[in-house]
Amino acid sequence: MRTVLVTGTGGAGRTTVAAATALAAAREGQRTLLLTADPDGTPEALLGIRALRSAPGRSADRLPWSVPVELAPGVWAARIITDEWFRSELTALQDRGHGLLDLLGATPLDGEELTPLPGVESLALLRALRAAQTAPPGTGWDVLVVDMPPAPDTVALLALPEQLRRYLRRLLPAERQAARALRPMLAQLAGVPMPAQKLYETAERWERELAAVQGVIESEATTVRLVVEPGPLADRALRTARAGLALHGCRVEAVIANRLLPTGTSDPWLAALSGQQQDALKELYEQWAPAVPVRELPHLGRDPHGVGDARGAEPRPGENGADGVDAQRAPAGLAALAGAVGAPGARPDRPAPDPWTVEDRLADDGVLLWRLPLPGADRDGLGLVRRGDELIVSVGPFHRMLPLPSALRRCTVSGAGLRDGWLQVRFTPDPDLWPKRL
Repeated sequence: MRTVLVTGTGGAGRTTVAAATALAAAREGQRTLLLTADPDGTPEALLGIRALRSAPGRSADRLPWSVPVELAPGVWAARIITDEWFRSELTALQDRGHGLLDLLGATPLDGEELTPLPGVESLALLRALRAAQTAPPGTGWDVLVVDMPPAPDTVALLALPEQLRRYLRRLLPAERQAARALRPMLAQLAGVPMPAQKLYETAERWERELAAVQGVIESEATTVRLVVEPGPLADRALRTARAGLALHGCRVEAVIANRLLPTGTSDPWLAALSGQQQDALKELYEQWAPAVPVRELPHLGRDPHGVGDARGAEPRPGENGADGVDAQRAPAGLAALAGAVGAPGARPDRPAPDPWTVEDRLADDGVLLWRLPLPGADRDGLGLVRRGDELIVSVGPFHRMLPLPSALRRCTVSGAGLRDGWLQVRFTPDPDLWPKRL
């Protein structure tokens, strides 16, 4: 299943582009689900549909989103239900850990008194990404389009599974298997029962779930569409988002330049705004194209309302932009935007090679070079720390702990440089650890 994550700068029209992307995929004959985590009624107002709510008596074992509403042939919309998902998960956790709660003398919370905690929306969204992949064959969707939070929050969310797995490995290392065997004896010595086996089983279940979600995020079938309203402030935000996505191995499929004003107007105020947009648009092409296509969407002059409003004429070919969309003549509506953003690309037949490669320069320079693609990063916001067998890479507000390849673990870091969007870290073999020739 193709998964398209739509994010971008704040207020750039992510929900509109996500809806248009879903419509474009459905036009290609793909059964498409549009998922939104937006808690207010913006998606419903945009699409002209009733409120996206869960069904009465919904089971906690079902999918973590509302009942899908059909927008048009082949495309449905649903909202991730954070409240109900949180209640069901916490109630299940209490049931598994009732032994420990009894030991502590704690009173379990009732489902009615549970309210979502800050940050739980991210966990619910990750759970939804995984759940969409596990539908039985023939009953699921071909394309999943997700209306994501703004780019900084999206990058942090996509990094979460790997971070949580690392925390679990540190808190519950492999040696816990031996500790399990000792628990009955420790219980006799202490005179109190030890934590229930179900708590350890819960941690293992979390590890499996997080690994599955991370697999979805890192899959070649998962791509990101970045939405931006061109301007000087948005340019820097987009650069930071690009570097953060690259740091976590997320592939950007397209950049959507949204709400472009018409050019050639006689109104000086509008001409100044349009000129500023065009300057920023030129920068976008220089930074992204041709490796990543830049698609142009016109300013509609109003907010789209409903799919019925959206199913008019197709955008006319013009001379503006790589995709031939003339912002001055393109008709309004989601249908026009769907034609401009295009359907998601086909799923690759096989995964691309790992771009994080180690280059052997021992013969010429006496070093091994680890090359990491970080387009959009700048030297001022870049940080490197070697910690044991890991390299901590920081790019602006984002950081990731990368396990070193086996050969580099026997080396010391001797330098690093950022050139043409690539971070190149130099490693010199440690004489005490490097194999010696006989």
